[in-house]
Amino acid sequence: MCGITGLWQRSGGSVEQLRERVDPMIDAISHRGPDDDGRWVDAAAGIALGFRRLSIIDLSPLGHQPMTSADGRYTVVFNGEIYNFQELRAELGADGHRFRGGSDTEVMLAGFSQWGIARGLERMAGMFAIAVWDTEARTLTLARDRIGKKPVYYGRVGRAWVFGSELKALRRYPGFRAEIEPRAVTEFLRFSYVPAPLSIYRGMYKLRPGYAVTLFADGRSTELCYWDAAKIARDGQREPLAVDDGEAVDQLDTLLRDAVARRMVADVPLGAFLSGGLDSSTIVALMQAQSARPVKTFTVGFDIPGYNEAEAAKAVAAHLHTEHTELYVTPEQARAVIPMLPTIYDEPFADSSQIPTYLVSQLARSSVTVSLSGDGGDELFSGYNRYFWGPGIWNRAKHLPLAVRRAMCAAVEHTPPEYLDRAYAVIERALPASWRVRLPGYKLHKLAGVLPAADPMALYQRLVSAWQHPESLVVRAVEPPSDGAAAQYLPDGFCEQMMFRDLVTYLPDDILVKVDRASMAVSLEVRAPLLDHRLVEWAWRLPHTQRVRNGSGKWILRQLLHRYVPHALVDRPKMGFGVPIDHWLRGPLREWAEDLLSERALEAGGLLHAAPIRRVWLGHLRGHRNDHTRLWPILMFQAWRHRWLS
Repeated sequence: MCGITGLWQRSGGSVEQLRERVDPMIDAISHRGPDDDGRWVDAAAGIALGFRRLSIIDLSPLGHQPMTSADGRYTVVFNGEIYNFQELRAELGADGHRFRGGSDTEVMLAGFSQWGIARGLERMAGMFAIAVWDTEARTLTLARDRIGKKPVYYGRVGRAWVFGSELKALRRYPGFRAEIEPRAVTEFLRFSYVPAPLSIYRGMYKLRPGYAVTLFADGRSTELCYWDAAKIARDGQREPLAVDDGEAVDQLDTLLRDAVARRMVADVPLGAFLSGGLDSSTIVALMQAQSARPVKTFTVGFDIPGYNEAEAAKAVAAHLHTEHTELYVTPEQARAVIPMLPTIYDEPFADSSQIPTYLVSQLARSSVTVSLSGDGGDELFSGYNRYFWGPGIWNRAKHLPLAVRRAMCAAVEHTPPEYLDRAYAVIERALPASWRVRLPGYKLHKLAGVLPAADPMALYQRLVSAWQHPESLVVRAVEPPSDGAAAQYLPDGFCEQMMFRDLVTYLPDDILVKVDRASMAVSLEVRAPLLDHRLVEWAWRLPHTQRVRNGSGKWILRQLLHRYVPHALVDRPKMGFGVPIDHWLRGPLREWAEDLLSERALEAGGLLHAAPIRRVWLGHLRGHRNDHTRLWPILMFQAWRHRWLS
């Protein structure tokens, strides 16, 4: 894994000036690639490309970047891995291309020379962020992988284009103006992340997954969608798989085995995150089935009831005979990560599982350079509770008048979650296993927040929103349409509609951002076999009943895992990967939070209205509601602002 950055000045510049400008941009992302750096400058064109390398494949100098194609036309900086590069290399070799080293970067460049950039992107399978300069066409093209595993930011500073893997690189370009985009603040307070194509800074953008953008010297740009998620979903529903359950599980086994095998190719030590849940356990089981030696697995645990998956992970590791490492983290160690978050996530980001994700990445990096993860299983196979609870809630709620629903919700919201937890504990043993949940008081409060929805997708919007009316918190805010890329298409079925929206928004803008920044902060590459684009395309052809059955999601993934791991080890209620932020805010984090949530701090900069935020904060402290999901985005925004704008 690596970091890329660069600039293109319309006014040109000397070699010395271009190097002076790109070198600080490279230094800003040194954590993404501690093994090597490089820069390439064309003074006549005014372009400079920069690179930081984390050596994974072809550790020799022949893998050094920036790299120029054999015909001299293309120069590239590339962050990621091309998993089918060996097949492409053989095909290109048969067409007369010759290779000096063994890197996938060299194969990529030969592919661009053979097929052009657009067709080359379609032929590559992997995770990547690419910047390629075309000497002949005098254009700079940026491209991002299909699912959005690797980031690309870009924008204009004066008469120059700038780009990079992280915003901290763009900030180093002379004249960069760190002006906050109010729309991004509003969207962040709703979703706890800034959705693409926005970034937190005015005029700076995220490239969307599956897209390439070609930049021109005069400031124009053109976008190309080379992998259309809407088309994938639409075609999948039009041509569903016509196979029985056993055949479907066999196909999943074959596809996922191959995806895992391709991601086990590395010239450095490799391991896997193991939480003990379905997704990571399946990945580790398929790794171990294809490995001649014990797979290295890593888990962090917490001595906190309801937040510890380490025991389950240990049991799975013992069954699979992996070389397992676990670390029990104290609350003090976990909280020590919080001051680092604004630097790691250099735009506001508020998924609190970012804390354990950083800790497990740090643990893994002590032994390996590459780790596989189970990311993607929920989005592909209907794993989130909202996928089967949402339709059930709506089918019952839609028959009740809106006024009645609002009254019911008000009654729940005025009951402290601790009281609801105690009431639930009395009846829990009488409930079927599929009805049992963690944190019932918190979830009932969340249910109360979504029932006053006018239609199914409004209910989904409420389910995924931290603040239901974030525009009321932001001074002079106008919230843009929140659908983003999801607005282009809605599949048939409420569950499938939610899955699609998550695929094009929540997955790339939250889950994959969380993992990329946390892992790259410690120079660890993370690979996600479940997000192989071939598997994504296949999953959209699955009938609903092979994903959701008996009131539970991920049916087909369970059947596959049961071929390798006994039911009893993995069939348990879903547990999130988080920390007890709600309790910490009333205890050891209270002083830190109060400092950021004081009226003076909130109103500094003229961005936020303090009064509604203060009401929520005081209510949380008194135990009237569990409002950490609304408070954490505010706290992360405030901490980010103090780090980058003060």
